[in-house]
Amino acid sequence: MGDFGGWDMPIEFSGTIAEHTAVRSTVGFFDVSHMGKIRVSGTDAVAFLNAHLTNDLERIRDGHAQYSMLCNESGGVIDDLIVYRWSLEHVFIIPNASNAHRVVAALSTHRPEGIQIEDLHNELGIIAVQGPLSGQILADMGLPTDLDYMAMVDARYRGHDIVVCRTGYTGEKGFEIVAPHAILPEIWDELCDRSAAVSGMPAGLGARDTLRTEMGYPLHGQDISADITPGEAGLSWAVGWNKPDFAGKAALVEQREQGIDRRLVALLAHERGIPRPHLAVLDAEGNQPLGEVTSGTFSPTLKQGIALALVDSRVVEGQEVLVDIRGRSSKFKVVALPFVASSAR
Repeated sequence: MGDFGGWDMPIEFSGTIAEHTAVRSTVGFFDVSHMGKIRVSGTDAVAFLNAHLTNDLERIRDGHAQYSMLCNESGGVIDDLIVYRWSLEHVFIIPNASNAHRVVAALSTHRPEGIQIEDLHNELGIIAVQGPLSGQILADMGLPTDLDYMAMVDARYRGHDIVVCRTGYTGEKGFEIVAPHAILPEIWDELCDRSAAVSGMPAGLGARDTLRTEMGYPLHGQDISADITPGEAGLSWAVGWNKPDFAGKAALVEQREQGIDRRLVALLAHERGIPRPHLAVLDAEGNQPLGEVTSGTFSPTLKQGIALALVDSRVVEGQEVLVDIRGRSSKFKVVALPFVASSAR
């Protein structure tokens, strides 16, 4: 167990590599109830959020979800989040655990009459079921699984209203179950029983981190932050540039026009050595500092060190660089993301 965002969270149950492998090959499931849960409702709830979040909610239809961000006026990312559009009047948001209160506060500051913003953290929990056999497991539990990627549907489990979403943070086919806290232990216990028959298992934050890093999915506070913009993090695709306005738009448009000085890149190790956040990234000769590692780990799939790093924007794919790992210069190559092919869709 370990502290994460103020929550006592499982780092591993059986071991990070075993749990990582289960998600990639069969099924693994995570209790991510520490994540925020916010309901925004009322007349023109979609329009209200669209005026503040970066992505364009008009791009998706009811019953679908979208990755988006809430930025500050300088363009930095207050939080990245998933937005679930149920209707024009009802939207559900899952922000990161440590930033949920910031998202509520920022939206509440601009809340017009007729819009309600509810923090449902104490009412709801979330279990993520991820892996090639995730659909089979949920179907055996009597839950709906015939969903498009980034879609969601209301369901019932043992007399309780729940939501099943085709979303995740692993790059594998998967689902996330949003349910009242009262029923979460029963869902968890049934997942344990059914997954054991196919060599599946519960998984902790260690595997969640190695899985998301293999995909290049950003972690707020490391790869994106209030000081790192969507453009620098390679997330411009999640910005609705043609929207009339949203928080931080002026700063992001200016940065887009002038160009960025730094950007997030993927690094693959050429030799032994596991990169970690804040390690220095140097040019191939070791003379010129280029930036620093933001996320780094050992990839159980590739059996190599992998990293995301915020570096000088002139660094290009295919370039060799050095990472200073405990005083030893280790060779890395700038590569394209993801490190491992995604099966999320």
